Amino acid sequence: MTTKGVEGMAHWDAETAVVGLGAWGAAALWRLAARGVDVLGLERFTPGQAPGSSHGGSQLFRLACPEHPGLIPLAHRSRELWAELEDAGQTKLFVPSGGLLIGPEHGRVAGGTLRTAREYGVRVRTFTATALRIQYPRHVGLPRHHIGVWDPHAGLLRAEHAVRTTVTLARNAGARVHTDTRVTSVELVPGGVHLHTPHGLVKVRQVVLAVGARLPALLPGLPLDTVRTPVTWFRPLESDGDFELEGFPAFVRELDDGRVLWGSGLEGGHDVRLGLEDPGAAAKPVEPEDDDRSVTPDDWQDLARLLPAKVPGLRPLPARIAMGLRTRTPDGQFVVGRPGDDARVVVAAGGNAHGFAHAPAIGEALADLVQGEPTKVPLGFLSPDRFD
Repeated sequence: MTTKGVEGMAHWDAETAVVGLGAWGAAALWRLAARGVDVLGLERFTPGQAPGSSHGGSQLFRLACPEHPGLIPLAHRSRELWAELEDAGQTKLFVPSGGLLIGPEHGRVAGGTLRTAREYGVRVRTFTATALRIQYPRHVGLPRHHIGVWDPHAGLLRAEHAVRTTVTLARNAGARVHTDTRVTSVELVPGGVHLHTPHGLVKVRQVVLAVGARLPALLPGLPLDTVRTPVTWFRPLESDGDFELEGFPAFVRELDDGRVLWGSGLEGGHDVRLGLEDPGAAAKPVEPEDDDRSVTPDDWQDLARLLPAKVPGLRPLPARIAMGLRTRTPDGQFVVGRPGDDARVVVAAGGNAHGFAHAPAIGEALADLVQGEPTKVPLGFLSPDRFD
């Protein structure tokens, strides 16, 4: 870093900077460093501990993605790169548990997954509501018109461990990483970018902004909003094994009122991880700079009230709660690309609660964009200019 002014734009601190080292930013840093790019990473917090979307102990990976058909090739590429990341880091990041999607046959979760799987040749298995009750007895209150779709390719990703591993690999490949460094403003200058921090000025030719909820503050114009996202763990009443991951696998369950319950069973711990996609009062919009992570009953009561009728056998009070943030876009899709085709800036934001699983392929695409190469997977549907 340097605190000197620009003198003929002759000096740059790096070719590229990645601002924000959550799952997407860390992956971009790794892929750029592995290609020999002169890159530095700036993270406001500590990688793997930032209070954003890359938190919660584990994240669900699915191959049959109903949110958009363009995500199917992205998921295939991500699964390959998760394996590469595991090999490079000599660690286990992906738990191949399979995943269960439950809901109305024509709904967006189970129905959407089944339609996507059929269209793109993803092998899945279907269950009637009766078969679901027998196979997975902890799921109760299933109407007759609901179905289950089993995605054998799904599993759980160790979220914080994955981020830390990716940043370590980026460092080992030559990336310079500055933690506890907040970028307060981004200044676009001829031929490059000035990043203002409390420690001084950082001057680079290109910047990747992967700051999630804070993107509009650094680069106004994108329609993003931010909500609090509590992740809640409940302890089983009995140690009968029904909540082990094999019998209570990772799931997403759409209810008839439109709410979506998600979670996963015991895997290396004593508590069951559960959440609501839009958890009532807890989903209220917040300012990205709001550092309040305190927990109130509003953060878990709506979820707890559902459990006796939908997932009985858990203690009524949470064992613990983690509070994070989720960044949303109007159409529910990510924002990845160059706003206005500006050669100085690449953005990545709007994870919409399902972005973590695609982190390696998103990171690879960000590296491709920085280097002016075609992305391995078509990502035009994620263009930041689609809202203009």
